[in-house]
Amino acid sequence: MVDGWVVAASIVGGVVLLWVALLVVLWVQVRRSGGTIDWREAVRLVPDVVRLIRRLVADDTVPRAVRWWLAGLLVYLLSPIDLVPDVIPVLGYADDAIVVVIALRFALRHAGRDALERHWPGTPAGLDSVLALVGRSRTR
Repeated sequence: MVDGWVVAASIVGGVVLLWVALLVVLWVQVRRSGGTIDWREAVRLVPDVVRLIRRLVADDTVPRAVRWWLAGLLVYLLSPIDLVPDVIPVLGYADDAIVVVIALRFALRHAGRDALERHWPGTPAGLDSVLALVGRSRTR
């Protein structure tokens, strides 16, 4: 029974640390652009991104390759096997954040901005932040 609690605690801890890593990446991106960050929006960003990925995977109008890619992303994030082990401070979770950005960039390129906007569960400012993370502005 202890093993089940360890697994559950590891998953929760991994999601929380991934959330922190994405917040750091967002903060760095905003600082580079010379803007300021609304931390309430940043705190909501990771759950919104997870819901976005889940909605894109479930949408039959999204190309199959994108759905497989995003489903693979979810498996990778929940898997205990990482490119860089999570026990390495900062780098262990930065690789997860980088993989999320790469997967969302792939989804944006192949499913289109309309699919991301249609499935985005958060605020317009949150969507702008995600688009900035993947290297696209909302006006393009």
